[in-house]
Amino acid sequence: MTQRLTARGRSLPAALLLAAAPLAAAVPAPQGARTAPVTVITTPIQVDGRLDEEAWRRAPTIGELVQREPATGERPTERTDVRLLRDSEYLYIGVLCHDREPDGIVANQMARDAGLGSEDRIEIVLDTYRDQQNAFYFATNPSGALVDGLLFANGQSNMNWDTIWEVRTQRTDQGWSAEFAIPFKSLSFPAARSAWGFNIARVIQRKVEEARWSGARLETRFAQVSEAGEITNLGGITQGVGVDVRPFLAGRWLHVRERSDGTVTGRPGLDLFYNPTPNLKISATANTDFGETEVDARQINLSRFSLFFPEKRAFFLEDAGVFAFSNTAVSAPAFLAPTRFEVIPFFSRRIGLLEGREVPVDVGLKLTGKIGGTDFGFLNVRTGAAPRVDEKDLLVARVKHNLFEQSYVGAIVTSGNPAEPGSSRTVGGDLRLATSRFLDGAKNLVFNAYALKSRNAGVSGKDASYGVSVEYPNDLVELEFVWREVQEDFRPALGFVGRRNLRLLRVGGRYNPRPERFLDLQQMFMGVFYNRFTRLDTGEVESWNLHIPAPIDWHFRSGDAIHAVMWPTIHYERLVQPFRIAPGVTLPPGEYRFTRWRNRVATAARRRLQVSLGWTLGAYWSGRADEVGANVTYRVPPWFSVSFDANQTFARLTEGNFVARILTWRVNYTASPFLSFSNLVQYDNRSRNLGWQSRVRWIVRPGDDFFFVFSQGWIQDPEAGRRFVAEERKLSAKLQYTLRF
Repeated sequence: MTQRLTARGRSLPAALLLAAAPLAAAVPAPQGARTAPVTVITTPIQVDGRLDEEAWRRAPTIGELVQREPATGERPTERTDVRLLRDSEYLYIGVLCHDREPDGIVANQMARDAGLGSEDRIEIVLDTYRDQQNAFYFATNPSGALVDGLLFANGQSNMNWDTIWEVRTQRTDQGWSAEFAIPFKSLSFPAARSAWGFNIARVIQRKVEEARWSGARLETRFAQVSEAGEITNLGGITQGVGVDVRPFLAGRWLHVRERSDGTVTGRPGLDLFYNPTPNLKISATANTDFGETEVDARQINLSRFSLFFPEKRAFFLEDAGVFAFSNTAVSAPAFLAPTRFEVIPFFSRRIGLLEGREVPVDVGLKLTGKIGGTDFGFLNVRTGAAPRVDEKDLLVARVKHNLFEQSYVGAIVTSGNPAEPGSSRTVGGDLRLATSRFLDGAKNLVFNAYALKSRNAGVSGKDASYGVSVEYPNDLVELEFVWREVQEDFRPALGFVGRRNLRLLRVGGRYNPRPERFLDLQQMFMGVFYNRFTRLDTGEVESWNLHIPAPIDWHFRSGDAIHAVMWPTIHYERLVQPFRIAPGVTLPPGEYRFTRWRNRVATAARRRLQVSLGWTLGAYWSGRADEVGANVTYRVPPWFSVSFDANQTFARLTEGNFVARILTWRVNYTASPFLSFSNLVQYDNRSRNLGWQSRVRWIVRPGDDFFFVFSQGWIQDPEAGRRFVAEERKLSAKLQYTLRF
């Protein structure tokens, strides 16, 4: 169990007390929402997963869970007992997962932040402000994996966020149990409120069964915070002084081919987190080092537009949901090709990274919190000098005011340009109107609108972006309408824009029946989606595509799936200037029409051997192309996994032939939920670069981590056939320790 530090008194500047004094405005619980008390205890709890203390035996259960699927509204096939305890420092959640077939429990992974989508698991939502939009997420599986994240905008999530907490599990011949200990110091909450939003779900993977405590409807996802019930008796809790001090020591050895000897660098640094009140959080960083961060997955860009890579760095992930803007960063569903039309006014990867190279972050300050029904965030970062770039001060301010139960209106301002010497500023606002009680009182409907304007030195006019969308995201029927415009000079220096000088019209929908007793199907999907991009300068259509995910997209109760059989996508593209699609292959201006046919099958991810195969064929620009994708994963649960991915495009065009190839190998070993070894090897024939990263993470105790990363890069010599030449070798180590007060 993590060593506990005794809470001490709080002494704050009067200005901070006055600024954060208003309490967060709670939204009343949905009509009929379930409620359960938290039992207060004074005796210690040993977090070992056994639930054998007298306090657990005396505490009442919160009531039975209810099936969401496959038999909506029915009692689950296996009983789940959930109890809640708290003392002055921790919220404890104890879960007994009864199972009459314990040999059938699926638990393939136990690494920190493992993907549990194909495993037996327990998921928890804590809406500490009871605003039905934002929440903390915690999850585990029978192997004791620690998974956490942030939920925001009543359905969006950031699963890269980490905090300090504990969970232990035990497997028995009656099933399995989980014991959570979540420190109040790891949460933000209103000090004077005794009720939080709460939900818990259990998934039994072999039965494709999900049961929830609240909101067990097919139309709602677990991340929809508005569907949570309520837990009470939480009054009087505090965060102590509310300070986390995290000093760290980072070092790096780098050897490049041009130099005969390597260079060694190292420096101490500090992260500081301070909650002057439970509603307000100050995060600061100095001499920030991101050497422990995993490398990005390789992508080859065969489009004319920018690729998007997610943020993975801890400082920028803290309270990231506060800075999220509208729905313009949400990717297309997995069954659709991406539109490459993201519009993100603040994209934190613009800070500290420039053209794939690190820029030193000397100091950063972040202020986030809630006053009444208003969320706010302020970020100021100073980056150091680097080749071709001077020192910079970069600033972001964000505010969102909650409306009704699931809606908000917001504004954002960014200032600074990390890459150019001139000034830059972006301002804008967004509006979200949402409900999960539409029509018969049980359907989702979401309306989003936004407007943005950038101001860059030497640029005036045609520098705005705005749009609206309406979504009807429900289980049986999904409908979507999007209209968005990005003018040619709209360039948010701290943001990301996939395409410019275009207007998007997107309409579509799917029908997703759940047939009973037909081929053991869980659900079928079929629909039509149309995207059209019109140039703003000429009014001509630049491109459009008609995507028809039908007639076969069948998901079976076994977990296996036939995702696509000859799905057609009809493309139209107008090139107004030459497009270099591959080295030595340039497409001339003109109009292109072609139809692609997609096929994909996958075995259940819960199996030890999991296989996914995809093949897209047909016309492609001026000729034809075959795109082949394959993934093979083998697991020895829960310790070892090895996977191989191959994605290749074989194109035969009038202007020339080319092959685009990405190969990826992953070999991971997890000794325990606190010690993991991961290896990633990637090769792509566009850069001719072969890269290997080996990463060790040892969680000495929650909050105290040691990282060791080795990376090696080779470049393929085009004049020496298959020969690779060592290009760069790097060793990085980082040790961080957390003191909580």
